Amino acid sequence: MEDPGETSDPLLAGFRDETMPTNRVLIFDTTLRDGEQSPGAAMNLDEKLKVADMLEELGVDIIEAGFPISSNGDFEAVNEIAKRAKKAVICGLARAGVKDIDRAAEALKPAKRARIHTFISTSPVHMKHKLQMEPHQVLEAVIGSVTRARNHVDDVEWSAEDATRTEFDFLCRCVEAAIKAGATTINIPDTVGYAIPSEYGALFRALIEKVPGAEKVNFSTHCHNDLGLAVANSLAGVAAGARQVECTVNGIGERAGNAALEEIVMALKVRADILPFSSGIDSVSISRASKMVSNVTGFPIQFNKAIVGKNAFAHESGIHQDGMLKHTQTYEIMTPESVGVAKTSLVLGKLSGRHAFKDKLEAMGYELGSNALEDAFKKFKDLADKKKHVFDEDIAALVDEEIARGQDRIQFVNMRVVAGTFGPQSAELELSIDGETRIGVARGDGPVDAIFNAIKTLFPHEAQLVLFEVHAVTEGTDAQAGVTVRLAENGKSVTGRSSDTDTLVSAAKAYVHALNKLLVKRQKTAPEALVALRGV
Repeated sequence: MEDPGETSDPLLAGFRDETMPTNRVLIFDTTLRDGEQSPGAAMNLDEKLKVADMLEELGVDIIEAGFPISSNGDFEAVNEIAKRAKKAVICGLARAGVKDIDRAAEALKPAKRARIHTFISTSPVHMKHKLQMEPHQVLEAVIGSVTRARNHVDDVEWSAEDATRTEFDFLCRCVEAAIKAGATTINIPDTVGYAIPSEYGALFRALIEKVPGAEKVNFSTHCHNDLGLAVANSLAGVAAGARQVECTVNGIGERAGNAALEEIVMALKVRADILPFSSGIDSVSISRASKMVSNVTGFPIQFNKAIVGKNAFAHESGIHQDGMLKHTQTYEIMTPESVGVAKTSLVLGKLSGRHAFKDKLEAMGYELGSNALEDAFKKFKDLADKKKHVFDEDIAALVDEEIARGQDRIQFVNMRVVAGTFGPQSAELELSIDGETRIGVARGDGPVDAIFNAIKTLFPHEAQLVLFEVHAVTEGTDAQAGVTVRLAENGKSVTGRSSDTDTLVSAAKAYVHALNKLLVKRQKTAPEALVALRGV
């Protein structure tokens, strides 16, 4: 890429422009599209709808609901989310091909506010090896694809895939062509996480300054985290003039992930002194959204994850603890409450009634229908009978699991395990598969192996177990065990999670969860090869 311009401050270029007015930054969430492309991640329709509802509650401006041509499941998800959305713009992804764009338009028909997001690669390496197209052919495809999308909807976003490795002059030509064809948003993605903040910010400044018509459109960032710079690059883009940030909850996404929504939002909120911008996100709902996405994808949140990690507001150092006791701002730049994190409380037990349970759920951000509330309450009472103390985290794990598993084809019913030093260990397992109850018995090298073998007898499959991980949801010897299971099949991987006071039960549920994810993943098919829009 040619040098788009020099910056006086390579680290904070554009961050300290005191003349820059306060501006609204649109949050474009791609958890349901780019986030689901994470190795191991998969969501069924019911899970996608619940995540979409949560994103609307969070205040997300644009929800990229999926890639309609990739599978019938993705088409259905985009279509159903389009029907349900009240305020958010619903977006569907499409490559620069007729079938892609028309399929996206069809899926988005019910939306009150619809956007087609079309893209094509513009870097030399992508054009040569991926597209096998000449620059003039790519330019024609940009014009044709945006034109066709604009014939369907008024709101069209165009992306230059691998923009940060694209020759600057050619990028300018493509952006200009997209604007003239009717694009309303121009996305400049750092597709492979190659850029650093100073050059990414400089790229936006140069494009906005040099491309005719740039003042008529909204520029957007889309950053991947391969070098750990996705959030920093996104903020640099905003400081340089971008007014849309594409991100995901918990930063999930392909390879090292995407820019994390929660980090973008809180950076804008905490550092308003040098980042005079605002989002429409209700930050108090961030923790709740983070936990939901973690649960439905099966991706645990690392303890030291910024904003939403378990240790984000924990202070163990004696010096830090002393400072916190004297004044919280000595070591906290934001309050836990500002992102919806409350101190764990022990307010519920086995004698608590429905009303108290409902009040507790509402305080934690859950709104359940009468049937769902009754099911959750029964599970809570069962849990309270097993545990001395029921923590907020216990309740969240219980309810999230209940929400996420409702439409699974394979349901865990019952289990009995024989374990100990006098083997062989065995497991008797009862599953409901497509509404039919089945019972299987198997032996194994240990109780977990026996359980997984029993599942295979009931639902035969060739997937390989590549990860088995156990952690405690809360503290104490009666804590719920959280189990993570990852399965791999034909180059595709899925992750399942579950929690229970019985570690073996949790293991069985996590494996079943992973199998259900695998069934969803199997429906994903690679779209046919791109046919550029020539002559359209």
